[in-house]
Amino acid sequence: MDKPAEMFDRDYEWSALSRFITDPQPGATLGVVSGRRRQGKTFLLDATCRAAGGFYFGATEAADAESLRRISAALTAHVRPASPFHFADWAEAVDALLALGVERPVPVVIDEFPYLAKANPELPSIIQEALRPLRDQRTGSRTRLLLCGSALSFMGRLLSGNAPLRGRAGLELVVRPLDHRLAAEFWDIADPHLAMKVNAIVGGTPAYRREFARGDTPKGPDDFDNWVVRTVLNPETPLFREARYLLAEEPDLRDTALYLSVLAAVADGNATRGGMAGYLERKATDIAHPINVLEDAGLLHRDADAFRDNRPTYRIAEPLIGFYHAIMRPVWDQLERPGSAARVWQASRRRFVSNVLGPHFEQVCRDWALHHADPELLGGLPARIGHGVVHDPKARTGHEVDVAVIGIADGTKPPLLAIGEAKWNDTMGAAHIERLRHIRDLVTLAGRYDTTNTQLLCFSGAGFNDKAHAAAAAGPDIRLVDLATLYNQV
Repeated sequence: MDKPAEMFDRDYEWSALSRFITDPQPGATLGVVSGRRRQGKTFLLDATCRAAGGFYFGATEAADAESLRRISAALTAHVRPASPFHFADWAEAVDALLALGVERPVPVVIDEFPYLAKANPELPSIIQEALRPLRDQRTGSRTRLLLCGSALSFMGRLLSGNAPLRGRAGLELVVRPLDHRLAAEFWDIADPHLAMKVNAIVGGTPAYRREFARGDTPKGPDDFDNWVVRTVLNPETPLFREARYLLAEEPDLRDTALYLSVLAAVADGNATRGGMAGYLERKATDIAHPINVLEDAGLLHRDADAFRDNRPTYRIAEPLIGFYHAIMRPVWDQLERPGSAARVWQASRRRFVSNVLGPHFEQVCRDWALHHADPELLGGLPARIGHGVVHDPKARTGHEVDVAVIGIADGTKPPLLAIGEAKWNDTMGAAHIERLRHIRDLVTLAGRYDTTNTQLLCFSGAGFNDKAHAAAAAGPDIRLVDLATLYNQV
């Protein structure tokens, strides 16, 4: 299967789907494809069906009977039988889909599967029965049935626990957003400083450039502010209301006001359960359920503290939602009035740097350490990346660590490969390095990690002064990581 020339990246996903679809083994097989909205799942799956001569069906929110009529008509148009299909129930429809693969392996995609299951909760059990191991309709077919959905909470439960389809799937593929490097390439932005600022707003969601911004990218660093005003803050563009729609489209979110408030609390810097509860003037137990639901929906991410047990922090997983809650939601009434965007953005740029860009830069630094940094630079392969607070008993205070790189324990104390500090707007110097040295000493005294070879990482969006460069040149345990390194431009 040849990947379409117009498809950007997605080499891993295309290869995984190609192997699954072209697998010559007998018997129908099941695959599950999930991912947040706007990541290009539909484009990817439709392209695989076109490349392999398969059948694609996109479900909509509809009553069960209407969906059956729609798939009957779609399959009739695809197969062109002597008489049109009129499926009485889903068991009959699924068997017709299995019959497509009698002669050869063929992909069959049911997109937005959660819509169908919402109207007919028995549908996963019907598919389970259709794919029973010794059933003739399965053994005589080589249909590669792919169920796809954007409702992450639902898709996550589809193959878990005692779910009917657990153990049935031969493929479980998550289509993720583009990372910061691929996103810069996709947006055609060569300047890393500009790329980071754009990424802090729209993340790595492909649809935001092609469909939502209509191909409008900043022409250069000096065009960034104008780009924000004419695209993200412009009520005439789809990006303007996208963050609100993303929340509304999640089927498990009932009382959206409470979920919006929880996200607003995190966007305002209240990253702990206690902080969120204080912001909302509620008990921590009152917000446990919305936090869990937002986690399941992939909108909120829980980060364990690398140095203290049971002290997790939370961050908004989708940059556009974080930008909306930090910048747009507090002044929504002003933004809805055409012509107000420039005035609002002028007053919001400082808040953007502190509440949006700074935290996003820290997360990109953690992602770089986990996925891009050379293990030799870190002194080993990372097992996990985190951040947290190191307690200083003498000073009776805590020191925040933006990046903590933990290695593989291998039967002993886990090695702390590196600790790092990330500053977007500050030129880093010797004082930052000394602070990291002090924190490393505190971690050593605590005894939780092996700090024998712990590296000190300084991440800066503004660069480093001469003293920092001199310290790095003299100390083999000091690494200076600038934007060019983060974007592989060195």
